[in-house]
Amino acid sequence: MAGALLLLVVAALLSLAIGSRALPLDVVYDALLHDDGSTAASVIWDVRVPRTLAGITAGAALGVAGALIQALTRNPLADPGLLGINAGAATGVVLSITALGVTSLWASVWFAMVGAVVAGLLVYSLASGGRGGATPERLALGGAVIAAVFTGIGQTLMLLDAQALDQLRFWSVGSLARADSETLRTITPFVAVGLVLALVLVRPLNALALGDDGARALGAHVDRTRFVGLLAVTLLCGAATSAVGPLVFVGLAVPHIARLIAGADQRWTLPLSMLLAPALLLFADVLGRIVVRPDELDAGVVTAVVGAPVFIALVRYRRTVTT
Repeated sequence: MAGALLLLVVAALLSLAIGSRALPLDVVYDALLHDDGSTAASVIWDVRVPRTLAGITAGAALGVAGALIQALTRNPLADPGLLGINAGAATGVVLSITALGVTSLWASVWFAMVGAVVAGLLVYSLASGGRGGATPERLALGGAVIAAVFTGIGQTLMLLDAQALDQLRFWSVGSLARADSETLRTITPFVAVGLVLALVLVRPLNALALGDDGARALGAHVDRTRFVGLLAVTLLCGAATSAVGPLVFVGLAVPHIARLIAGADQRWTLPLSMLLAPALLLFADVLGRIVVRPDELDAGVVTAVVGAPVFIALVRYRRTVTT
């Protein structure tokens, strides 16, 4: 935990110091302590501080959401997009543009949150119907169905509206560049509630790893745990996706790294994911600012390019250890 926290601090400092204009760390330190109105202070406080805080907030949300989804579905390949939350958020943004002409990022965040919540409720309603309740298999299948439906709706609306397509093509890649202090204030309460709910569930999630019957024998409320877990995932994914777009591999790979370090105990996996995911996201964002300077690569592109080989290496390592 101490090492993960140190890694996050280093990533945050690099995010504040590196950009199209590199700033020495002593200048960054002085600007953080004394906002004297200089160019460096304006760059730090108006651009890089909100961007860094957005990366920390969204990264923590995606990391914990990924660990939660993998625990709830008992599927190591599950990620925040599996339950249709990302597709619901994207459809909310598309509807806000096509139906209401919304163009500001702050307003789009609210519509994305509504879309994410609607998608989460539909997934749980679909999975909990019939005998047996919301089993991991039903959650995964229900999420796949809802994701397909919302993706089809969103793509149809974008094809019919060129303005929506033009605005969504940047958001859909995933980037921290558009995040500002107003967006950060909007998503922080949702992320805070989602993180609290997730941390409350650590013991029931450990029981769920033994199967539904084993969890009930240990006194865990299986259905309640899955409902609260899905609510936490909805809040976390909805807030993060609405602010920075559907970033890939962060919620998928980071829980595997956390389990590789600390084992399968959710009391360690969730907090480690909460620290490692924003560190990974900030490092990806910093790398995107460097490789094509003075232009930038979106963080979503970097996480996809870097995350894929890292995840493959993790899978191969775990298979080697198992055999």
